[in-house]
Amino acid sequence: MDLGLTGRTYIVTGATRGLGFASARELVADGANVVITGRSEESVAAAAATLGERAFGVVADNADPGAADRLVAAARERFGRLDGVLISVGGPPPGSGTEATDDQWQSAFESVFLGAVRMARTAAAELAEGGVIGLVLSLSVNEPITGLAISNGLRPGLAGFAKSLSNELGPRGIRVVGLLPGRIATDRTTQLDGLSGDPEASRARRTASIPLGRYGSPEEFGRVAAFLLSPAASYVNGVMVPVDGGAQRGF
Repeated sequence: MDLGLTGRTYIVTGATRGLGFASARELVADGANVVITGRSEESVAAAAATLGERAFGVVADNADPGAADRLVAAARERFGRLDGVLISVGGPPPGSGTEATDDQWQSAFESVFLGAVRMARTAAAELAEGGVIGLVLSLSVNEPITGLAISNGLRPGLAGFAKSLSNELGPRGIRVVGLLPGRIATDRTTQLDGLSGDPEASRARRTASIPLGRYGSPEEFGRVAAFLLSPAASYVNGVMVPVDGGAQRGF
């Protein structure tokens, strides 16, 4: 199946590792150009080199108010066009609702929430018909995850924002979608499994709750992201798509 990605250009934030990198890799594999971001020169350079000539790296932090404009400009200057964005950010620090500090909430809000809103808003002003905005969120959009109080507080708000944006941009032919990763085998998931003090037991318990009986791979997530960003998904809009092996029991 041809996804129609050849020659198209996407910004993928937080793409030096994990889900962002996996998504960028699948986009490039299907012929797209990508502008990828990370917080350090070293990580951005390494990721861009791995992805090859259709990738261009920019050091940027989603919390930086100027980052969105710089990324759109980089896409235009490097590849001459912008067809979509995938907004992926690192997860907020783990912790309970009673333990999370004001500073932790503020920092997470700036990067996870406001940074994503700003990137989506900036992209919306630049995209033409056929453009797409994707947000990598979490299953916490639908059900709180124990030990991730800050994420539980911010992700559902971003899902609501994404749905509102899809209604606003739909008449212009611009789509907005959310991706809800479940237990994907990334460094972040390893960190979360370690919070219990017994990572192996935690992984076994989590695996038992997944109908497919295993954690997903970053590549599996990346392929879903590439499809949703592509013209092949041109009638998919305003939805939150779980990529979780069936762990979410609702429809």
